[in-house]
Amino acid sequence: MAARWTGNVQFDDGVTRIRAGDVTANDVAVTLADELTDRELLGVLDGDERFLAGLRQFGRHGYNHAPIVAGQVERLGIPGIRFTDGPRGIVMGRSTSFPVAIARGATWDPDLEREIGRAIGAEGRAQGANLFGGVCVNLLRHPAWGRSQETYGEDPVHLGTMGAALTEGVRSHLMACVKHYALNSMENSRFQVDVTVDDDVLHEVYLPHFRRVIEAGADAVMSGYNSVNGTWCGDHPLLLTGILRDEWGFDGFVMSDFIFGHRDPVGSVAAGLDLEMPFRQQRAVALPGALDRGTLRRSDALRAARRLIAAQLRWATSVAEEPPSIDVVASAPHRALARRAATQSMVLLKNDRFGDRPILPIDPDHLRQLAVIGPLADRRNQGDEGSSRVRPPHTVTILDGLRAAFESSGVSVDADPGDDLARAATLARTSDVAVVVVGYTPADEGEALLSMDRATMALLPSPAGSRLVSRAGSRLLSLRTRFRPSSGGDRERLTLHPHDEALVAVVAAANPRTVVVVVAGGAVLMEAWRHDVPAIVMAWYPGMEGGHALADVLTGAVEPGGRLPVAVPTDPAHLPHFDHDARSIRYDRWWGQRRLDRDRRSAAFPIGFGLGYTTFEFDELTVTDVDIESLTARATVVVRNTGERPGGAVVQMYASGDAGPQRPTRQLLGFGRVTLDPGAHAVVDVDLSLRPLTRRDGASTGWSIVEAAYQLEASRWSGDPDAAVTPLVLQR
Repeated sequence: MAARWTGNVQFDDGVTRIRAGDVTANDVAVTLADELTDRELLGVLDGDERFLAGLRQFGRHGYNHAPIVAGQVERLGIPGIRFTDGPRGIVMGRSTSFPVAIARGATWDPDLEREIGRAIGAEGRAQGANLFGGVCVNLLRHPAWGRSQETYGEDPVHLGTMGAALTEGVRSHLMACVKHYALNSMENSRFQVDVTVDDDVLHEVYLPHFRRVIEAGADAVMSGYNSVNGTWCGDHPLLLTGILRDEWGFDGFVMSDFIFGHRDPVGSVAAGLDLEMPFRQQRAVALPGALDRGTLRRSDALRAARRLIAAQLRWATSVAEEPPSIDVVASAPHRALARRAATQSMVLLKNDRFGDRPILPIDPDHLRQLAVIGPLADRRNQGDEGSSRVRPPHTVTILDGLRAAFESSGVSVDADPGDDLARAATLARTSDVAVVVVGYTPADEGEALLSMDRATMALLPSPAGSRLVSRAGSRLLSLRTRFRPSSGGDRERLTLHPHDEALVAVVAAANPRTVVVVVAGGAVLMEAWRHDVPAIVMAWYPGMEGGHALADVLTGAVEPGGRLPVAVPTDPAHLPHFDHDARSIRYDRWWGQRRLDRDRRSAAFPIGFGLGYTTFEFDELTVTDVDIESLTARATVVVRNTGERPGGAVVQMYASGDAGPQRPTRQLLGFGRVTLDPGAHAVVDVDLSLRPLTRRDGASTGWSIVEAAYQLEASRWSGDPDAAVTPLVLQR
């Protein structure tokens, strides 16, 4: 029985009693929800701003310039959900812009991601938010996905570990929301596509990383726009209740993705969607009449309200009463953290020798002239400019960073945009080293803002959603999408632009000490030129301090710490089918590295690959603490720095073995980082998840180990020929 009190029932009173240990958050939520009038009750279940007024605010000030409020009840002191987006940082104000999520995935460093989460949480709370909606763990099934930059990579264990770390860090200041649940990895057709997936594949492949983030304490889940097996995610009883709550025990709340996030305003409440975001929209029109008629059960509305209020109470009792000072936003420590994250995310893909030493690092004291060539060298290129856009107070471009690092040593740094190939080649020929900066911009990849059809437009409240307006609007948007040269969304190419490839070719031909820096939000196919250049650095979208970070890496002030969180294939034909305009698609088990392994095709660069400025050996691998009930184990390996300078190693633990044609030949179970001085060694413990080696029984919803003669490989990357190997015995 929930504890109750009488008299002046207020949210803050409940917080006090919870802190005193008199009642639980659920007790207080029941009491407060029961005090709501019908109008207040329904108002808790959607955003507080009217639709057109909210759009005008977005148009006038920009998206999410201030917290987006939902469910505030002033009479009872309920603050409501106060949402800020991500995942690059806090999108409100002038906040720190960290490297994009896939770059942070390339760090393979949960401790660093947890630290970034704490910084993001502090900046969000300092600006009035209580919920961060930026924990994105959608599996990167194909590099054409326009929002690949918002997730961590292609592997479920890696995704779940990094998302859990961000969640834990953020929750020191804010509630954390994981998204987009589930199977959301197409952008242009995100409002229309139905993803068909078998039950075992759904549970074994596409949901474990969400479950891992839920286990880390996520307070909220954002449903996806797409449908799964014929039911829209925002209206999906199996996803939102059967799996999320009944199987996984999730006790937080579920919110819709924005504006077009569900199709059934009444049925979605019963299905388990607690909150429609970000405005008063479909539910504001439909729910009052449905409650009067009885088609909306008041008990369902109360259940949703209690979840929302309980989450706010748990948050209010878990954080410091006073928020951080506004001075924390884009503060010097946070900018330094952004710089460190960028250096640790950059992946050195190639580093051939020139004379008696590798091209990188570059010693400024042995240089007279550095050429910086390319259209992106002096561009403030943070990545997507949709809902994840962060507006930092300043951005250090790559050219800015290289000039700061080299000119202080007397090196002449000369820049050229690369639009004239002959001029660029001349500059490269007369320079000691040429750095070519090429890749993508928000015009090439990002959130698709022009992908609504007539049915989607009809979800808007009248008059915007009227039949006439929705028909005209969908036609206009279709024409803009067709004739506008580029507008974000899914990629049209997986290679560099043709002019960029030609630029790389002429510069490399002119200067044998050419370094190609690739800026992008995912894998880029490099077959046309990678064999002809001596050094390649994958810089991703490196955030507000990215220029300084790249200079740190190129000069050797720090190691290039990144390892690929995705496999880079040699041919688009080696990838799964991807249709930008699909209305239906089937997802199976095979994508990325596991598809290449199945088809016995070599990657240009396998998942986990990345070079450094020193070398490492792994040996003396052992496995202990195998627990079949909890599906966990621990591996221990000795790591030695066999090179001549300090550096960091990422120890990747893969299980390999023939478990049948429906199982990958190699699966990641865990990973860890270590930094060592030259000649030093360390014993590294890595926690393993055995979930990838299990099979779901659809009839009983139980799980069992897939039996095989497994070996555990402690590797530098997937398929590392020098991996340390030991048997992995899985017995009860």
